[in-house]
Amino acid sequence: MNWLIVNVISWLLFFFGAAFPILIVLRVIGLTGFMRITRFESFHTFYYRMNPSIKIMLGLVVTIVAAVTIWWIGAIMTAVILLTYFTLKDGKRKFITGFFLTMITIIGTTWAFAPYTPYTILQQAFHVTALTGIWAWPSYFTVMGYQPELTMQGLIYGFQISMRFTAVSLISLVLVMTSTPSQVLRALNKVGIPISITFSLVVAMRTIPRIFEYIDTSVKIQFMRGLGSTAPKIFRPFYMLKGAIYAIVPVIVFLVRGAKDTAISADTRAFRAYPKRTNMYPITIGSVDKSALAVMTLVMLITIVAVIMGLGRAIPYS
Repeated sequence: MNWLIVNVISWLLFFFGAAFPILIVLRVIGLTGFMRITRFESFHTFYYRMNPSIKIMLGLVVTIVAAVTIWWIGAIMTAVILLTYFTLKDGKRKFITGFFLTMITIIGTTWAFAPYTPYTILQQAFHVTALTGIWAWPSYFTVMGYQPELTMQGLIYGFQISMRFTAVSLISLVLVMTSTPSQVLRALNKVGIPISITFSLVVAMRTIPRIFEYIDTSVKIQFMRGLGSTAPKIFRPFYMLKGAIYAIVPVIVFLVRGAKDTAISADTRAFRAYPKRTNMYPITIGSVDKSALAVMTLVMLITIVAVIMGLGRAIPYS
């Protein structure tokens, strides 16, 4: 009986790491939530008035700071950036969506490292010889790369690593939500990035929200036709996942049609007719941009001081 209980709980823990983030995506965030945080909506707060080049620099600064400093600095940046979501259009909804997206990142990253990290790495990271075991896995779990036991240090280690990604993902979404594709195209072109690369990025910015829109439409149509109508509500997320899988083919068809329209639109605007692009509106640096540059400079100085004081990357990755 004990053997059966251990196996059941172990498999429940295994599926928790994979299924719980998906459940949050389907039930809490939803496809409309992803549409909300992957498309531009006009508004008047400071993010919207900021030059896209400055926002790209801000993303690079956040990435550098999260990569070279101790984990709790990344956690502070995550909290600060998430709070700035309130300044976006429909800020409360986007804050909630960003919060759950951060939760998914933390759970997924923690569970991706906690069971797999070798004990020697954990002993080196936490300067201990004895680890605190929480759960002993069945012996055949080692085939999947699991360590014999799930340890408290392993969970903490995975959580600390997740702080490298949360702030970066949140600030990256800010660029998408507060800049039009044409603004990003002009900004990247001024930096000197080849036009073929910038055009690909802009097409991706326009395509990603359409993917979620097409999937959402397809899933709703399938539910209108009776998908999962006789099943209990507790199984609704699984039918949503099934509907999303069935939506792959129609979404591809819509995207191919959209690619044709994009090509026609680029041709009618004489895209690449000249070696350099011309701009109808000049790219200026305003007071908001200067303030952002001052904040970024201050953050980089604080980061340098923190690293000198020993608050650099304090956990090993090898």
